[in-house]
Amino acid sequence: MASKQELIDKIQTIAKRVYASKVKDNTLGVTPDDVDFDTETFPVLTKFPILKKVITDLLTDQFEMFISDIQWVAPRPTTFKIVLANGQFFYCIYTERSWITQIEGKKYYLLNINEEEQAADSIARILRYGGKTEPDKDEPIGEVPMGGETPADEPTPTGEEIPPAEEPAEVEPTVPA
Repeated sequence: MASKQELIDKIQTIAKRVYASKVKDNTLGVTPDDVDFDTETFPVLTKFPILKKVITDLLTDQFEMFISDIQWVAPRPTTFKIVLANGQFFYCIYTERSWITQIEGKKYYLLNINEEEQAADSIARILRYGGKTEPDKDEPIGEVPMGGETPADEPTPTGEEIPPAEEPAEVEPTVPA
């Protein structure tokens, strides 16, 4: 029969051997359970994992399809700008009591289930706005489209033309002698 100390020594030796082989195989010290491939798209979520839960509650776990960027915009109160795929955005603000979502100027306190649902509805509404509108490439910026009138082309109410304003004549300064 082995003594108690012999058993402790054998267990410690085996544990050291098993632990050493795991360290050699895993040079980074990261197990597959530690890696979350969802957070690689948005590095901010790695630093603030609680934000991922808030976004998931508002948009579902497929939020990556609808978000193009997450920016940390203010340290106090901790504020994040969530940029949606269509160019619209909203803010998530962390406070001691709860998260606040600010969408189109209206604040929703996510501690209340009712307001969380209203926030989700507001996000769905701004997602429906569509993509960013860009000026047509054929139409130069600042010019009036074909067929349009500028304010100078419009007739005056009396039908008379207003003469252009006269420029003041240049006056030479007089120097006292």
